[in-house]
Amino acid sequence: MISRCLVLILSVCCLAAAPIDVSSRVEMFVDQHLIDKKQNVEHHLTEPTKREVVLELDQPWEGPVSAYYTVFRDGEKIRLYYRGGEDFTCYAESTDGVHFTRPALGLIEHKGSKANNVLFHDPQDTSFAAFRDDNPDAKPDEKYKALSYTVIDGHHGGMTAWASPDGIAWRRMSEKSVVPFGSYDSLNCASWDAIEKQYRVFDRYWTSGAFAGFRAIETRTSKDFVQWSAPTPFKYAEGVPIEHFYTGAVTRCPGAEHVWLAFPKRFVPERKRVASHKEVGVSDAMFMSSRDGVNWDRPFLEAWVRPGQDERNWTERNSMPAWGIIETPGDPSTFSMYISEHYRWPTNRLRRLTIRKHGFASMRAGATEGEFVTKSMKYAGERLTLNFATSAAGSVRVELQDESGKPLAESEAIYGDELEQSISWKGGNAIAAHAGKPVRLRFVLRDADVYAFRFAP
Repeated sequence: MISRCLVLILSVCCLAAAPIDVSSRVEMFVDQHLIDKKQNVEHHLTEPTKREVVLELDQPWEGPVSAYYTVFRDGEKIRLYYRGGEDFTCYAESTDGVHFTRPALGLIEHKGSKANNVLFHDPQDTSFAAFRDDNPDAKPDEKYKALSYTVIDGHHGGMTAWASPDGIAWRRMSEKSVVPFGSYDSLNCASWDAIEKQYRVFDRYWTSGAFAGFRAIETRTSKDFVQWSAPTPFKYAEGVPIEHFYTGAVTRCPGAEHVWLAFPKRFVPERKRVASHKEVGVSDAMFMSSRDGVNWDRPFLEAWVRPGQDERNWTERNSMPAWGIIETPGDPSTFSMYISEHYRWPTNRLRRLTIRKHGFASMRAGATEGEFVTKSMKYAGERLTLNFATSAAGSVRVELQDESGKPLAESEAIYGDELEQSISWKGGNAIAAHAGKPVRLRFVLRDADVYAFRFAP
C-alpha cells in the first residue's frame, strides 16, 4: 500500500506544469516569467533617453517645490496634473507630448488675477492624482476621477476621492477620507482596471515589523471609488533588498495591459552630496513589473534613471517619475514618460523621457552566441513577430519546439532593428498548424537584443 502511494505521489510531482497561455498578447521580457533556461544571455534593463524639458515651474503659483505629476492621453489631448507651490493643484495640456501650455482656467484668484492654470487651492488637499475613468458604467459627471492626500492632524492624513465631467471642474465624492489615517503624503496613483473590472490604487505607507521604518508601496481595490479594501503590501522574492520607495508611478503597460509596470522613486535618506543644500537625501528612479499587482519582480536592482552629471539632481526628492506612459504622438516606435528635476531649486522642471515601445528590458547576447528557451506555452495566432535589435554582424534565430523540446521548425536568421517583424520559417509557416498546442520557443542570438514577441493573427 505504501509503495503504491509513493508511486502515485512521484507521478503527480513529475507532471509537467500546465502550458502558459500567451494567446496573441505582446509578451515583454521585463521579467523571467516565460524563461525556462538560458546560456550566454543577459537579462538587460533598457535605459531611457532623456529628452527636452517640457515644463519649467517658473510661474508665481508654482516654484521650487512643485511636484507629483500625472499624465495621460485623452483623445488628441495629453493632460498633465501636478502640485504647484503653496499647495496649488495645477493643470497643463499638450497635443504632442513635448509642448505643454497652461490654459487660463479662470477658477482661482492669485494675486488679483484668475488668468492661471490653477484648479483649486487647498493646503489640506494636495498630491492630486487624476485619471480618465474608462469604466463603461461611470456616470457622465464622473468620467474623470482623482485621489488627493488630505492632511488631517498636521502629519498623518487620509485620501479624498474626486470626480469631474471634463477634467477641469472637480467635486468631492465624499467629505470624509475614503481610507483610514496613514502616511500617504506622496503621489497615490489610481485607475480603472479594465482587466479586473475594479478600481485600484497604489499608495505609499511606512513599513513595520522586522523592516520597520521604510517608505513602501501597497495596493487597494474598490468597485465604486469610495469604499476601498484593506491594503495589500507589495511582495518581493526572497533576498530582494528593502529600499525606500517614495512613490510608485504604477500603471498597466499600453499594448501589453496584462503586465503592471512600476517606476518607484528610490530615496537614499542617509546620503548628502551637495554640501550647500539644506536637506539631506538623494534619489533615483527604479523599474519593476508584476503580473497581478501584488507580487513584484525585481530582476534589476540597478537604477533605471540615474541623477547624472547635473548637480541639482543630486539633492533630495529628484528623479521622480510621473505617473503615466504615453504612446508618443508622431512616433509609434517610442513611449514618452516624464521625470522631475531640480526639486527645491529655482530651476525646478519636468523632463520628457523616451523608451523603445515594449522595450523596457531585453534578453541580450554579446559577440559570443547565446540562447534561451521559453517554458511550455500555448498561443493563438498564425505568425510569430519579434521586437528585436542587432548589430550589423548580429543575428537572431528562432526554433519552434514541442513541449518536450523536440524541434518542429527553424526560422531564417534575421538582423536589423524592428518593433514587430514577422518571422520566416524554413519550409513554410509552421505557426498556424501548432496554435493551441503546447510549444516552446528557442532563441539563438549574437550581438542582439530580443525585447518582446507576439503570436499575431
